Amino acid sequence: MSYSVAAPASVLDLFQASVGAWFQQELGEPTPAQALGWPPIARGDSTLLLAPTGSGKTLAAFLVALDRLMRTPQASKLRGASVLYVSPLKALAVDVERNLRFPIDGIRTQATRQGVELRAPSVHVRTGDTPPRERARMLRAPADVLVTTPESLYLLLTSAARQILASIDTLIID
Repeated sequence: MSYSVAAPASVLDLFQASVGAWFQQELGEPTPAQALGWPPIARGDSTLLLAPTGSGKTLAAFLVALDRLMRTPQASKLRGASVLYVSPLKALAVDVERNLRFPIDGIRTQATRQGVELRAPSVHVRTGDTPPRERARMLRAPADVLVTTPESLYLLLTSAARQILASIDTLIID
């Protein structure tokens, strides 16, 4: 699914009003990485973001997908994940999962203030430290967003668990 991106007055106009309002309230103006990255990402184009640490690349990569997921009715949990984020480090994967709560919670709060109902996308982290019981739960009820490492992705792809990856429509590689 791609968005119509006909010359917005502001790059934040690419998003639903609750997302744009939350972003401006919490973060101000988009960084260059975000302002340049969002239009091609919203069109569904493969996009490479190259910018210094702390420049907003991760949120640039995620915000279009979060916007889409939050306005989409809850999909069947048997379907699988929609967004796959591959982190080079286990610690970064855990940080990304924790940091995604900030925009998800903030956007939902903003939407509630505006009288708009949005759903909160679910997020799971799958690393080598994920206990077998949690891995089994992820198969029964896949999250909307799966955060993993290259090693765990390899294990997913070479097992029956790969079924939860069949519905991926957004891939973010860090």
